Amino acid sequence: MRRRWLLTFLLATLGLDHAVRAQDVQKQVLVLYSTGREAQLALTGERELPRLLDRGLARRLDYYSEYIDAGRFQEPGYLPAFSEFLRLKYAGHRFDLVIAMLDVAIDFVAMDRQQLFPDTPVVFFALDPVRQQIADAAGVIAQPDFTRTLTLATDLQPEIRQVFVVSGASNRDREYASRARAQFTPLEAKLSFTYLAGLPTAQLEERLRTLPSASIVYYLLVNRDGDGENYQPLEYLDRVTAVANRPVYSWTDSTIGHGVVGGSMQPLEAQVDAVADLALRVLRGERAGKIGTLTYDLGVDQVDWRQLARWGISDGRIPSGATVLFQEPSAWARYRIYLLGAAAVVLLETGLIAGLLVQRARRRRAEAQARRSESDLRTSHDRIRDLGRRLLTAQEAERSRIARELHDDVSQQLATLTMDLDVLGRSSSPEDHATLIHGALDRARQVASTLHSLSHRLHPAKLRLMGLIPALTSLQSELSHADFTIDFVHEDVPDWLPQDRSLCLFRVAQEAVHNAIKHSGARKVTLRLRGVPAGLSLTVADDGVGFDASGDWGKGLGLISIVERLELVGGTLTIHSQPGAGTRLEIVVPLEAQHSAQATA
Repeated sequence: MRRRWLLTFLLATLGLDHAVRAQDVQKQVLVLYSTGREAQLALTGERELPRLLDRGLARRLDYYSEYIDAGRFQEPGYLPAFSEFLRLKYAGHRFDLVIAMLDVAIDFVAMDRQQLFPDTPVVFFALDPVRQQIADAAGVIAQPDFTRTLTLATDLQPEIRQVFVVSGASNRDREYASRARAQFTPLEAKLSFTYLAGLPTAQLEERLRTLPSASIVYYLLVNRDGDGENYQPLEYLDRVTAVANRPVYSWTDSTIGHGVVGGSMQPLEAQVDAVADLALRVLRGERAGKIGTLTYDLGVDQVDWRQLARWGISDGRIPSGATVLFQEPSAWARYRIYLLGAAAVVLLETGLIAGLLVQRARRRRAEAQARRSESDLRTSHDRIRDLGRRLLTAQEAERSRIARELHDDVSQQLATLTMDLDVLGRSSSPEDHATLIHGALDRARQVASTLHSLSHRLHPAKLRLMGLIPALTSLQSELSHADFTIDFVHEDVPDWLPQDRSLCLFRVAQEAVHNAIKHSGARKVTLRLRGVPAGLSLTVADDGVGFDASGDWGKGLGLISIVERLELVGGTLTIHSQPGAGTRLEIVVPLEAQHSAQATA
């Protein structure tokens, strides 16, 4: 009975250990795009998806992506060739998740999943409900509302009576045209629709040059024209907006900046964010099949201010809540610096005239001040010389301490280790070998520990490898003991910090804590690091004896070195202390690019 209980305990322990390790392994994610790598969805996805997933998985992500040629998807032989390519490229890979972006990738996964990704959960992004059911899959559907763009267009141009809808000849182009036609049918009582679908490019351009007044162009999607030529949709849009004699509207935000006036756009970043959230839920253990399909309304009205000016559309008609992009400043905003400069010149001349009347008195006061300042400069010179002397003394003391530690500890241990190894080399007894080997290993570990501790005090490796927060946590653990505790809290700290700021704040915290230990008699120190609008704020407070902050702080090197470090990165130090009331240091370090000086260890 006792053996059975012991076996059960061991199996449970091993199972728990396996579960913990499973959470620490890298997650393998493959993303399949229904576009070329130059498409805006792919560009946005490759920029945002790896970042969002890696952050959500605590940097445990192996990310892969592939691109399907949508124009060739229906060609005989393309699908088997692409499947064979994936099979050979990822032979031996076991993916934790496959993400399919848009319809072509979804259809491909539905057809070849069992051969390529058996038992792998799937997350997909689609603009319409999927045509094929996929087992163990969760999806994001952000169905575009093409009519909302027409609502925005009629708000901006109430005179509109006719809409020319431009689409291409590929299967995907026809699908978008079919969706748009179905959504536009209820509006045909107010607007006349002409569908320029699948035309040769030359014919389409000729038509767009001569559109009637009170009309607009609605660009849907063109991957292929009527002559069978393949195009990148945004490049084709550039041609459309260049020749069209009427304003052009569209429905996806990647078209903004390519000549369209605006539309109810689906921001690509919002689409990718929704996919990343759903993917993280699956990667963290939720069953994709139980999540199912989530529907999002991502439409946001956006307007290109430059196109409003080009077509003479009043910006007073822009609906409230719409986002206006590329807006140019007003005449006052553009020329105010010159107007203010002219006013300043007039005021300056007035001030100069008034200044001449009091110049003599000011000069006399300045001469008196100069004589007083001469004495202050002499005092400052003496203080600087004294500070230099103390810095040299402190430097030599630190060198002596390191030399003593190396000589009295490391050197003695290495000498003992050398003698043990010498005896081991001359001994022939197996029992002596084991004893000497264990002793040599213990001394080698002691030497390594001593050197590691010394190296950490000289320059903390965790600060460079893991960042400021882990380094301060290590400092907290290293210096806390039964009679002295350090509390460390942090909030709103950016994930990435410049190295010089991180090093500066770590050294400031290290110096402040050591000062509290050596001079204040404190039993508790609190470190608080937080992000503020001005940059980063570090507060160090202790319950020690305190000191006269107005008169005594410059007598020691600790606070002087803190001020010197902060000045190198544009930081500030505020001291709150009085005898018997403890000490609180408030440090603020900016993160702006102009403070780029490098702090030294």
